This record gives sequence, C-alpha cells and structure tokens, in this order.
Amino acid sequence: MSARKYHLKQERTVLLIKPDGVKRGLIGEIISRIEKRGLKIIALSMIKPERRQINEHYPKDAVWIKRLGEKSLATYAKYGLEPLKEIGTDNPMKIGKRVREWILDFMISGPLVKIVVEGVHSVDMVRKLVGNSIPALAEMGTIRGDFSVDSTALANKNKRAVHNLIHASETPEEARHELEFWFSREEIHDYKRAEEDTMF
Repeated sequence: MSARKYHLKQERTVLLIKPDGVKRGLIGEIISRIEKRGLKIIALSMIKPERRQINEHYPKDAVWIKRLGEKSLATYAKYGLEPLKEIGTDNPMKIGKRVREWILDFMISGPLVKIVVEGVHSVDMVRKLVGNSIPALAEMGTIRGDFSVDSTALANKNKRAVHNLIHASETPEEARHELEFWFSREEIHDYKRAEEDTMF
C-alpha cells in the first residue's frame, strides 16, 4: 500500500480458501458473501502451494505459537479434557509448535484459492464475515459458523489442523505482508464496481 496513495475505500486484505473449503465446493459461496457485503475482489487464483511458501506465510514468533497452544488448552478446559492425556503435554509452546506443523501439512494437502479483497475497512469486514477461527465459537451467519463443524480438541486428538475453511488477514500490517508475499502487481486489478457511488 505504500507505493500508492491510500484511501479508506481501498483498504486491502488477503483471504485464502483452504483445502477443505475448495474440496467442499464453497468457493462460489465465499466469494458471493464477500461481494454481497459491498467488498471488491481485485485478485483471484487457485494455487497448489509448496511447504516452503506456507512455512513463510505463517508467523514463527513465540507469541503467535504460544497463542495457538493456549487456544487448544482453552478448548480442552471447556470440554473437560486433559491435555496431558490427549496430547502428552500441557505446555502451550509445545502444543503451539505441533499445531503449527499440522497447519502446514493441511495447507499443502490440496489447492488453495488466494484472493485480494478491497473496500472500506476490508480487514475487519472480512474477519467479521469469516467468523471465529474455532468453528464452535463462530456465530451463525458467518462463513465458519454456517459451514464449519470441526473441533480443536478433535483436531489435536487426530494430530491435524482444524478444518475451518478460510485464512483471513488479522491486521492491516499482516494484510500488507501477505499481499506482497502471495501476489505480484500483475495479478491485482483496479476497477470500479457499478454501485460504488451509491454505497459510499
């Protein structure tokens, strides 16, 4: 975004439809919900990523990894499960590292659809449309709330990632990084939607 003049209507975010979303035939549904919200798709393609790419996509910092582990521990506590019995540890960093590896395995298990979405507060708007990353906590009416039924506890027990359909940038800074990482300038298109003058 630094190379062009920033405008509130032109905030950009990155959305990846994960292998489960692709395999379940939800690409059109997801795109439809984004466009109906008044957001604009300005880049779209299907790819089969390499592990190296996915490894660079997901953060490696201790705070992010620990948060993954803490989410798992919160799920165990909520459902009365014992992490030591279920996964062999109750250390959030150890759990987080394992979960990160399972995510990498899952994200290369099939094709992804990579999308750039543009619009007013697009980062927050897309996160709102997508819903909580833990399907059981995602509100009905969100994409995950309507179409995802997986469980963190079940995923950890089966040593795999949670199948929650979509990755969406969490912050404008993350969106800028992911935009540069996943897309070339040639893949991004500028156009005006017919109703823009009415909406804004």
